[in-house]
Amino acid sequence: MKSPVTVGLLHPGQMGAAIGHELTKAGVRVLWCPAGRSEASVRRAEQAGLGAVPELGVLLGNSSVVISLCPPAAAEETADSVRETGFSGVFVEANAISPDRAEWIATDMIAQGARAVDGCVIGPPPGGSVDTHLYLAGDAEDAAVIAELFADTAVIPIPMEKPLGAASALKMAYGSYQKAACALAGVAQALGRIHGVDEHLTAEARRLAKSPLAAPEYLTGVAAKAWRWAPEMREVSRSLVAAGLPREMAEAAARVFDFWEQDKDDQELPLPQILDQLKRS
Repeated sequence: MKSPVTVGLLHPGQMGAAIGHELTKAGVRVLWCPAGRSEASVRRAEQAGLGAVPELGVLLGNSSVVISLCPPAAAEETADSVRETGFSGVFVEANAISPDRAEWIATDMIAQGARAVDGCVIGPPPGGSVDTHLYLAGDAEDAAVIAELFADTAVIPIPMEKPLGAASALKMAYGSYQKAACALAGVAQALGRIHGVDEHLTAEARRLAKSPLAAPEYLTGVAAKAWRWAPEMREVSRSLVAAGLPREMAEAAARVFDFWEQDKDDQELPLPQILDQLKRS
């Protein structure tokens, strides 16, 4: 069944094109503007079944929902270009940006007569073996409109029933671990390779793999051991320098552990208390 809603998609990269494709498969008309975009973007949009329109104003004039999925640095510029046309539909700010930026963009959009939903995408592009989640925060009715669009797709909408900025906060919290973990893994593998122990490193990681993010109660034990772990991370830092590798993340981890030095060997502290200790005074 074809949806009566037309969605404008700004500006479809790999994730955006895949999400747009899910909407088109569900019968939603999705438009995009190829002006100034690369040949790769054009190919992605064509393969996703997105309708091309020559100008942004035409796209917005024909769309009741606009989804912004662009590089984080371009979030305000993209929102400004939408707001300046007098768009009055639902604007979904789905970029990986901080909660305060998401709130500023949404507030400005609402002040000009549009409606705004704060969104975040967690997971790989839809269609694979791992689910793609779209979290939605802000006005419940507007979030429900967006959730309904994705009801029959591989993108799982999750209305949060929280204020604007909450979805972006979730994205920042998750990304702070997931992206940093990738950087740490790269540095660790590089150090292992330099010393010829990378195969053993990978084997131990597979044997002991456990995500502290998925088991936050594990962090109470980390706090109790942090007084020993901070010096160890500084030894790691020295090892990285000797190997010609970046030391900054090891030093940053040591500084975080310093916040928990006061909890030496105390295994009974509640999780909220040790997390609050990470707040800077």
